Order: sequence, then C-alpha cells, then structure tokens
Amino acid sequence: MDGRDLVRSVKAVGSGGAAGGLRTVRAAWRRRRADATGLPRRGAERARVPGPVRDVEPGPGGGVVRFARTELRVMVAVNGAVFWGWDGVAPEPSYALAGRCPEPDPRAVLEPDKDGGLRVVAERVTVVVSRHGAIEVCTPGGVTLRRDLPPRWWEPAGGGGARWMQRAEVAPDARFFGLGGRVGGPRLRDGTYRLWNTDPGRPFGPGDDPLYITMPVQMVVADAGTHLVFHDTSWDGTVRLREGEEGAGSGHDRAGACEVRMDGGPLRCWVMVGTPARVLRVWASLTGVPAVPPAWALGHHHARWGFGSEQEVRRIVAGYAEHGLPLDAVHLDIDHLDGHRVFSVDRDRFPKLPVLAEDLRRDGIRLVSIVDPAVKDEPGDPVYDSGRAKDAFVRDASGRPVVGVAWPGETVYPDFTHARVREWWGGLYEERLTQGFAGFWHDMNEPVSFTAFGENTLPRSARHALEGLGGDHREAHNVYALCMARAAYEGLRGLVPDQRPFLFSRSGWAGMQRYGGTWSGDVATGWPGLRASLSLVMGLGLCGVPYSGPDVGGFDGSPSPELYLRWFQLASYLPLFRTHAGPRAGREPWEFGDDVLEHARGALAERRRLLPYFVTLAHLARRTGVPYVRPLWWGAPEDRALRDCEDAFLLGDSLLVAPVLEAGAVRRTVLLPPGRWYDTVSEAVYEGPGHVVVDAPLGRIPVFARAGAVLPVRGADGDLELEVWAPARGRSGGGTVVPDAGDGWEEPEIERYVTRWKGRRVVVRRETDEGRSDPAYPVRVRGLDHA
Repeated sequence: MDGRDLVRSVKAVGSGGAAGGLRTVRAAWRRRRADATGLPRRGAERARVPGPVRDVEPGPGGGVVRFARTELRVMVAVNGAVFWGWDGVAPEPSYALAGRCPEPDPRAVLEPDKDGGLRVVAERVTVVVSRHGAIEVCTPGGVTLRRDLPPRWWEPAGGGGARWMQRAEVAPDARFFGLGGRVGGPRLRDGTYRLWNTDPGRPFGPGDDPLYITMPVQMVVADAGTHLVFHDTSWDGTVRLREGEEGAGSGHDRAGACEVRMDGGPLRCWVMVGTPARVLRVWASLTGVPAVPPAWALGHHHARWGFGSEQEVRRIVAGYAEHGLPLDAVHLDIDHLDGHRVFSVDRDRFPKLPVLAEDLRRDGIRLVSIVDPAVKDEPGDPVYDSGRAKDAFVRDASGRPVVGVAWPGETVYPDFTHARVREWWGGLYEERLTQGFAGFWHDMNEPVSFTAFGENTLPRSARHALEGLGGDHREAHNVYALCMARAAYEGLRGLVPDQRPFLFSRSGWAGMQRYGGTWSGDVATGWPGLRASLSLVMGLGLCGVPYSGPDVGGFDGSPSPELYLRWFQLASYLPLFRTHAGPRAGREPWEFGDDVLEHARGALAERRRLLPYFVTLAHLARRTGVPYVRPLWWGAPEDRALRDCEDAFLLGDSLLVAPVLEAGAVRRTVLLPPGRWYDTVSEAVYEGPGHVVVDAPLGRIPVFARAGAVLPVRGADGDLELEVWAPARGRSGGGTVVPDAGDGWEEPEIERYVTRWKGRRVVVRRETDEGRSDPAYPVRVRGLDHA
C-alpha cells in the first residue's frame, strides 16, 4: 500500500510532520523498553541431540521412537502425508491445519529396519528412521527424496523454550520453490531466507527479503519425484538453501542442502510426496481448500491511493465507461476513512457512500474497502471503545495495552489469536456492508507499527492469547494476519450467509487460502518489479495460495507507457487483475496515450472473454488445491529445462502465457512443454518440447493453447461457449468446465469434455455417468487449418 517513504523519513504520520516524527521515536523507545523487560534472557545454553534409540512403541500409522534424550512421533496419515514431531509433539494444535488432524493410515506399520533403525511402509511413501535420528523419505521403489539429519536443540541452562536446527539433504538435481512470497523466485537460489512477515517500509525490488508473506513451506522438485515439506512452527527463523551439483569434484554428486533454524516452537514437520498436483491436493486436505472468490472478483479491479473524494471516484469510473474499458471493482484506500480510522468514513469527502456504492453496482461495479488492524488509541472512537470493553487489545508483559503508531496516529492492536476477539472483530464488518462495500482487502497486517528505528512491528514481548495457551509476539507475529483473515471471513459468513466473501490480505501464513488471497504489496515500479510480480504469483501458488496478483504498474513511480502496458498484459492472465494509481498522477490506461489505450482495451476484452475459464479454475482450485497459475514443469517435473524456466507459465491445463518482461522486446523465445501448441492469434502450430521464437508486438503477448483443449469462454452474446483447439491427428484431447452458479455456496457440477477426430471433423462430446452426449453450449473449433 502506502507511501512507506513517508515513514522512513518520519514525516506526516498521524497528525503530521514533527508530531508524527515524535510518535515514531516514542514507539521505538517503548518497543525497546518492553522487550528489554518483557523477554526472558537466554544466558548460557546447553546443546542437545537425540542420541541412540532406546525403545519403540508402535501405534496407528507409525508410532513413537524413544531416543536417549528425546522421542520422535511418526505417523503416515490416510491421505498419504507423513508427520513427525520431535520431543513427542503432536500435529495439534496448529494454526495451519483446517480442523482436526487426518486419521492415521491403519495399513502403515512401524517395523524394524537394518542397522538398528526403523521404518514405516505405506502405499505411496516409506519413512526410514536411523538409530541416531536421521529420517529418510523414500518413494515406494526405495529412492530417497529427502534425508533429514538428526536435529539439534539449544536450551537455556535456566530452563525455557529451545531454539533448534534441522539439516536435510535432497537430490543433486533438485530445485527449491515456495517459502511464501519471494521476489527472487519462483525457483529459490542458494541463499538464506528469513521466516518473519515483514513490511519493508518502501517499494520493494530485487534482493528485498523477507516480504509480507513468509511460510515454512517448500516444494522440492527432482527427477525422482516431487515433495512438499512444511515445518509447522510460526516462530522467527531462517531457511538456508543450497542446490546440489552432479559430478562435482572428482565425479561424485553433491547433494542439495536445506538448513532450517528456528528461534523457538515445536520441531514438527509434514511431508507430502507424488506429482505436483497430488502434493497440493494433500496439502489442501491438511490446511484447507482455497476459497472461491465471487465471479465479479475475477474481473478487472482498479485501486488508487488517493481518490480523494466521491466525485473523483465517479470521474474515474466514467472514464472507464467513456473509453469502453470493462471495470468490475473499485478499491478505496485509507483516504476515504475519517482520520484514517478503521471502520469509518470521511463524511466531507464521501458524504453519500452508500449511494455511490449502489450507483456503481447498477453498472456492475463493486466497491472494495481497505481494512487495517490498527485502532486509534483514543476514547470516543467507537471501535476503540467497543474493543476496550471486550478487552480485545494486545497487552505487554506488565498488562498494559501495547501502543504503536500507524496511519491514525497512536494505535492499539486487536489480539486475533483469541476466539472472542475474532468474533468481535468479524461483527464490525457490518458497518462496511452498510456502506455498500462488497469486498475487503487487509493491509498493514504483518502487523505494522511505525518506529523510527528497527523493525516496524509490535514488541516481541507483547502478550497474545494463542487460543488459550498463552505466549508472546515471537510466536504470534507470523499468524497475526492469518487470524485477522479468519475473523473477517467468519464474520462475513455470519453477516451475509448467502454470499461468498471476497477477502484478500497483504500478509498471511500457511492456510491463508481458506479465507481468500493476496496481492503483491508495494512492488517497485520498473522492469524488475514486473518480473517479480510473476515470481510472487507462481511461488505463492506452489504454497497453496492460488488467488493473487500484483499492482499493475507498481506501487509508486511513473511507469513508461511500454512498461505499464506489458504489466497490464501480464496481469490480465493472473487471478487478481488490479491496476493501481498513486496520489499524484493518474495511472488509468487512457493516461498513457492512444496506443496503450487501444492495446489495454484488447487485453481487457480478452480477460472478459476468458472469465468462464477463470471461474472454472477457481472452482477446480477449491476441489483440488491446484493453482490457476502453474510453472511450465507442472505436467513434466522431470524435465530439467522446464524446471529452470521462470519467464512463462501455464494458466490451467490449456493455456501457456509468455509475458514480455524486458524493455523494447518485440520478439521473444518461448520454451514449450511436450505436445502441440497453437498461437491463439495466428493459430500457427508449434511442437514441443523445445524453444520457439515468436513475435511479441506491443499490442499483445504470446499466448498458446494446448492441442485438444476445451476452454469455456464468453461468446459475443455474453453466454458461455466452448472454444476447442483441434487435437493432433490420431490423438484426442479434452477439458473441464465448471459453469458459474452465482456468488453463493452452491457447488456447480463439473462438466468434462473429450475431443477427437472423426474423419475430417473434430467431434466434441460431454462425458457423464450415463455415457457421452452432445455439449449444451455452442462449440467453435480452432486450429483446423493447421492440424
């Protein structure tokens, strides 16, 4: 969001200039004092390792292995996921899990293995535990995917929680992905990645890490197979990655390496193995299926930091209509609030907000409101008063409410790790609904408290309920935004039970897909920011968060017409399509000249035509956990060239999108996965795997359709049609369609179609339990002239 340059220069916070600067200095002083008195001193520490095996207690799906200095709980669940927890910890309680832990697989048995170790053999995985505590995860054929070495703890000599370290080895050819939103992804190079949700305080670019969403979730892709590993602890930590090398030195392979270090919390881990699709299906079964956004949220959004007034909103909306540009949502930033106070409205600038919302809705446009967690620390503020009555705010170690600084000035922060506080906060969204808002974006929820020095967050010693277990901000920080999203989602479910909530959040943690999606945050304007936009979306999708997108054009700055258009074209194929404008200069498409306007109109028309396809992808993500946007290696993870490709992506199974990410490019090289592919404009045919060089004029980016694909699209009359791309001769194809059932909770039926040649014709049939039938929609076959 929000002009962090103002924060860094300690200006214009709260009531302005000098007062704002003094507030941030006081906040920094309070934070340091609170942590100096409220955090335990570590002092001397003792190192501990498991030691040798002493005895074994078999149990459902695995059992407990007791070592000399600890015990290990191992379980294979019915969904095939492997869990292990050191010091005997169980999978629950966990903020990541959606409900209860899955049942253990009754067929999996803990049995003796060679050299004094043990193993658990299941249908899809074998887990081997050595006599000193190393854990290997193997394929059913015995190929090792991951070997975790015995862990090490450092415990305070005077007692207290331990910090720990876990090293692991993977195949020399393995590639790492995930860890939340990483600007340098989607493939994670050698380096150290921090696990602490962070507002960088300025528009970010290459090299900035961490960002707003960090997750201890890795997807590791190698020739032997794919696995996802999740270290289930919310504490601050780091992950150090090093890719392996084949034939290093004297011809021996060097394994890839991963080292996880955590400042506290349980040492417990989940591992899922299989194809990428299966891995994410199991991940969704553990952490929750992705929320399906309402259909309008898959259209075009426009945000502006500084609309300033109701009249300016109407002017911009009229500009979209005048220029023939479809618009589905308008996002109001903090400038529409009264003194930046959450759940308020500036009545001078927005005197009739419900009327504005209703007028826009009649034109098919929804209003989306920003919601920050910081509450003005001032008696008389209705949110503050009701929160104080509920004892809702985070307190320090001495029992006083923690006071920080955010846009309203001095602020307090709800403790969303308490069920009672979540219920109270969720009910506050009724005010937003009354004002006519249809969706919500959570910002500043890392959470951010401006300080003159150091991290912009709450004191680490701040106390949290943590669902009755109690703890401090070191444990609560990374799940703060996740719990805020839960509060809003559950509140909206109660307030508007017949509609799917639309919610996306700048920060979050594992499982955030249950409540909505995210966006890039304050990505810097520039070509590196454009490339980072794609990396963030793909990386988050591989962590189970399928709905995301960037601020088109970057958060601040003045993009060139070419950069703006290339960003616009990329985003038109991403799940969240949101253009963004700053307070000083408009960034609407018509501000960049007639050529950009014409090409942007074409991109918007194609997005609207593909809306039924996006609706289908959203429902499939909910049912399978598979993201809309997928890396090129998705269907062939064993292809090493595809694993290293980061400048193109698959949109569902049917489309390949190759955005232009460099200035001045009018042609580009595209790596195609195996199969036949059609250029969706010229219908020219290309055969994969391999590289092709194609035109990429300013008016469009290269997009390819897979031969045999069936895409649901919007026809000229607005009704659903099937766009079929001819399969190769002698081959068949197919596709899936999920018709839009509205924005409620009805589960639409999944329709499956097959395509094949019959003589000189391509025949399209729907597959049902009763057999095959003709489609109920018009069919248009493309690519016939080149098939």
